Amino acid sequence: MTIISPSLLAADFSRIGEEARRAFDAGADWLHLDIMDGHFVDNISFGPEICAAVRKAVGPDRFLDAHLMIERPDHYFDRFVRAGVNLICFHVELGDSYYIRNTLGRIREAGVKNGLALNPATPFEAVEPYLAEIDLLLVMSVVPGFGGQSFMPSVLDKVEKAAEWRTENRASFLIQMDGGIGQNNAAQCALAGADVLVAGSSTFKAPDMAHAIAEMK
Repeated sequence: MTIISPSLLAADFSRIGEEARRAFDAGADWLHLDIMDGHFVDNISFGPEICAAVRKAVGPDRFLDAHLMIERPDHYFDRFVRAGVNLICFHVELGDSYYIRNTLGRIREAGVKNGLALNPATPFEAVEPYLAEIDLLLVMSVVPGFGGQSFMPSVLDKVEKAAEWRTENRASFLIQMDGGIGQNNAAQCALAGADVLVAGSSTFKAPDMAHAIAEMK
């Protein structure tokens, strides 16, 4: 079964805890937390304090998936671990192989799952050397930084390559897609090999969130 992870970025921030609970009550499997620093991407969202508030609101057993669109994940990831997230994903575009591997290892050592993300313009080959060391690969289907963008079908090729690599190498990482995903393209993403679909506007802004999530599943 495909995992649906609504993006909190599309929620009503005036009642953030209630919105987080609403997502899980509507059938969400995970909750996706988009962390932006205004440097790596041209937007600022929220930090570990909001993540901690969300954890308090939803309780200890819900899966919180943090996507760090920030320049220094190596410096900040431990604050998100303390905030109670279950998985921390950062971008392969940020550094050389030593930096990537060191940060991935430190996240794992801190007791949470790790992940790597790649932007639409970044080729699959950039992340291939690290696939044996990650729990999740996030393939962005929009340019990161702002919600509400249109889905870019050209990235499905990277999802297919990742799924083939996983099968050939008997790996177990999950493949996640994020950006412009909804009821109209969820099946297309899943058929390409995606296991986890991040959906923002199509879930939080739907007239009936439970129906929207059920439709995607």
